Amino acid sequence: MVSGNSRFSEEKLGKSYDLKLLGRLLPFAKPYKLLFLCSIFLVVMITLMDLSIPYITKITIDTYIVPSTDFFVSETPGEGQKKTRYLSVRMKQPGVASIVGNYPELFRVKGESAVIPYEWLSRLQEEDLANLRGRDFSGVTRMVLFLLVIVCTNFIFNFAQMMIMEYTGQKIMHDLRITLFDHIQHLDLAFFNRNPVGRLVTRATNDIQNMHEMFTSVITFVFKDLFLLVGITVVLFTINFKLALMSLMVLPVVLYFAVQFANVAREAFRTLRIKLAEINSRFAETIEGVRIIQLFRQEVNNYKAFKRINREHFLAGMKQVRVFAVFLPVIEIMGSVALATVILYGGSGILSGTITLGALVAFISYMRMFFRPIRDIAEKFSVMQNAMSSAERIFLILDQGQMVAEPASDEGLPEFKKLTGLNFENVSFSYIPGEMVLKDISFQVRAGETVAVVGPTGAGKTSLINLIVRFYDPTKGRVLVNGNDIKYYPSKSIRSRFALVTQDPFLFSGTIRDNIAQGSRTLTGQQLSHILTASNCRYLTDSLPDGVDTILSERGTSISSGERQLISIARALASDPDLIIFDEATSYIDSETEHKIQSAMKTLMAGRTSILIAHRLSTARNADRIIALRQGEIIETGSHDELIQQQGYYSRLNALQG
Repeated sequence: MVSGNSRFSEEKLGKSYDLKLLGRLLPFAKPYKLLFLCSIFLVVMITLMDLSIPYITKITIDTYIVPSTDFFVSETPGEGQKKTRYLSVRMKQPGVASIVGNYPELFRVKGESAVIPYEWLSRLQEEDLANLRGRDFSGVTRMVLFLLVIVCTNFIFNFAQMMIMEYTGQKIMHDLRITLFDHIQHLDLAFFNRNPVGRLVTRATNDIQNMHEMFTSVITFVFKDLFLLVGITVVLFTINFKLALMSLMVLPVVLYFAVQFANVAREAFRTLRIKLAEINSRFAETIEGVRIIQLFRQEVNNYKAFKRINREHFLAGMKQVRVFAVFLPVIEIMGSVALATVILYGGSGILSGTITLGALVAFISYMRMFFRPIRDIAEKFSVMQNAMSSAERIFLILDQGQMVAEPASDEGLPEFKKLTGLNFENVSFSYIPGEMVLKDISFQVRAGETVAVVGPTGAGKTSLINLIVRFYDPTKGRVLVNGNDIKYYPSKSIRSRFALVTQDPFLFSGTIRDNIAQGSRTLTGQQLSHILTASNCRYLTDSLPDGVDTILSERGTSISSGERQLISIARALASDPDLIIFDEATSYIDSETEHKIQSAMKTLMAGRTSILIAHRLSTARNADRIIALRQGEIIETGSHDELIQQQGYYSRLNALQG
């Protein structure tokens, strides 16, 4: 059971600033800045090409399809002062003079030009019309080919930009995951006591993946979409200032809804991250403790607890959906309003002759393009907020410092080659402030000596081990190694010379060889054979079809607890330690296996300093010295015979165990 304070990483966080979080992510992106710059360049080029397509369409329409010409007052009798659009052609163009001569009633010659009303063009023969507008046809062909070149180039640039960003995003996430993993495995045991496995797995998997999506999308959001919006705005005002002003009147409303959406969406994503981590934690805990759940018939209660968490996750997801269900239709409505404004005002402009057809077509295209990135904001903001929520959780872990601090380089001691002594000087220790589990402990362990520590459950025996191997530091007093405070030795220096055999040893999924060697490449076949014999593991490996290369299941559950204990003794023997610590190594083992374990322990202890944590006094009886602990205090110390003669606490324990 964990306390409320232990659930810090799933509690509701305070306000977090995206820019601050992005700033903390910059060191991970810095090694790939050239790739980012290349991607930004491609994004700018892609955006420019996107912006050019509607403008090229405008030029094509106004120059070649419906050329922009002046209005002339009709001089036809009876038509009054009606304005008519005329097509103007140059008489020097090949074949134009002949065509004008064939239709004198349709053309009016003015100097070197001839004009004809657009509505009369249908009276010309198809061949004459094609000849008359030959330059327009060739111009349209050139513009279409130009558009095809732009589209093909755009495709190539988009492909290159996507590949660069995916590669960069994958590399950044690779580095971030490695950093997180390395940081986690160096944290103190107190951190793991506060954080369930499922929560930490969520950080290294789901949360890291969310960060990947941000890195591959944020560049597009920041540069392409925003640059596109600015570029469209500039082009619209360049084409027609009044029409641009009318069409963008809805923009303040869009910005208002975007800000409101951002505030609500962030909370929704935070809640989703919390609930997802809780689901993973519950799942991991269920799998780990499925035997106990089934044994005590807790399937129904565990199901109800999971169902409650899953329901909360569902409700958080629906809240996120509702946010998008409001925002996206609002953007669609605003886009339709802007488009209707363009058609109404632009259509009136065409009828009055103040706006060309090409300009109106370009405006419609740009307005559709303008609201496309605004609609994309919802999706990209979703990615951003999801990533920011994940980043908060990731940095909560990366900000966790070690309670057991490593010595600074200028004050650290060199690694010791041989253990000459271990001392506890007035050591007190507490896991929770104010609740001491060890009180003013002082004793000495000399090189080559075997010391047993006995006492009831909760006396503080395991806490002594935690201090010796520096899983924790004393609250008061000092632990000395070779006469120096253990704090001044690097942890790796201490642990390379100490070995620990626990009551319930942990074996990794993998071969027996890997579990014994622990990745050491210096362990030869002859050395491994000697270790198997000395640790009484030979009978086990000989009975298995693949011998030492037999693959064990997770935690070694495919073999018995006694066999796991023998492998852990072989593992300790392979490290050739100076100090070997046995923590209840023969508890809950049958007599035959206990004999094998004690024989292996005797081999391992030979010529080494040893500390035995014992419930069974038969294990402690042959120790050079026995320390009796009760309620965190040393109440007796001496050899077995000396303590029996004292007729004190140890003597009573011995009598109880027969």
